[in-house]
Amino acid sequence: MPENKTRIALFLSYLGGGGAERVMLNLAEGFVQCGWQVDLVLAKAWGPHLWKVPAAVRVVDLGASRPLLSLPKLVQYLQREQPQTLLSAMHYANEIAVLAKRLAGVSTQIIVTEHNTLSRSIKRVKGLKQRLIPLSVKYLYPLADSVVTVSQGARDDLQQWMNPTEVKVEAIYNPVIAPDLYEKAAIAVDHPWFQPGEPPVILGVGKLEPQKDFATLIRAFAQVRSQQPCRLAILGWGPDQAELESLIADLGLTEAAALLGYVDNPYAYMARSAVFALSSAWEGLPTVLIEALALGVPVVSTSCESGPEEILDQGKYGHLVPVEDSDAMAKAIASVLCGEYPAVPKDWLKQFEIPNSVEKYLKLMGWPQETLLQSPTKEVNVPHA
Repeated sequence: MPENKTRIALFLSYLGGGGAERVMLNLAEGFVQCGWQVDLVLAKAWGPHLWKVPAAVRVVDLGASRPLLSLPKLVQYLQREQPQTLLSAMHYANEIAVLAKRLAGVSTQIIVTEHNTLSRSIKRVKGLKQRLIPLSVKYLYPLADSVVTVSQGARDDLQQWMNPTEVKVEAIYNPVIAPDLYEKAAIAVDHPWFQPGEPPVILGVGKLEPQKDFATLIRAFAQVRSQQPCRLAILGWGPDQAELESLIADLGLTEAAALLGYVDNPYAYMARSAVFALSSAWEGLPTVLIEALALGVPVVSTSCESGPEEILDQGKYGHLVPVEDSDAMAKAIASVLCGEYPAVPKDWLKQFEIPNSVEKYLKLMGWPQETLLQSPTKEVNVPHA
């Protein structure tokens, strides 16, 4: 069977609730709008975002109980469908995609994407994974046709793990700002804290885990709260919930700070917040920070590796504070509540919109400039890797 020049496949282990999964769905929508046939290939078709897959995207369920067990079926998929490109994200989907192409013996382009700062995230995994991931990056990533990171900082970090003569790492910003972002933000919120006339709300969003360091945000909020009326809401779930609840209680904040759990539409809460705060210890390209800027919400962020400095143009479009510095974060939040924050021009945010990212990926796949936004079903000359 010849290569299918009209089909792009996106490969994930499953469709979880994180930023990388939302990004892949936005890319899928963007490719569809450009006229491509798009498959979302999942090692196992489950996850909280599964229902959000665009109607025009075909979901391919490999039915594997574990990601590694999806390898044989992914090989069969590539041999049967032979898409022009297979775009994968995160461990171990990236490694499996590279191996699958080798075993399938097809010409499909493999593009692996790294969504985090590897040197920081690797310190948080334990046991055999801490040794396997660096080895797989070093020896398997160079076998891909292209390697992509979601920020320049993440690119610089990833290049340290590979021989630069073997592979060039590209940085492509995530397609974060989607048209429905503003529609979702306009939906009413029934939580009493987000009603008109209530004290200002400081909002945090993310998984309750060490990477997000919500403890620093809670300590910073305690300082701000002692100076003026305000509230803290954190959206998300995760293993640190009990620890964070205890910290809130110990600081006497139970009436003013709340962990609201996972919500399907955080944008409605975001749009009604006075400050969006990102307290992460590390990131790749924090999508929530971009979404807050797009909704016109002032932001305070740690200057963690990597992403916030690029998103905020070195602090030009939001307050940047050191990692784990609750005093600096409290001072920045208080400044925002006093009205000290910059406006963000729309032109700056265009680099995080879907068309920009889709265009860069299509260029990477080898599409000529003049055909990037045309349907690939038209008669055009497509170069192949």
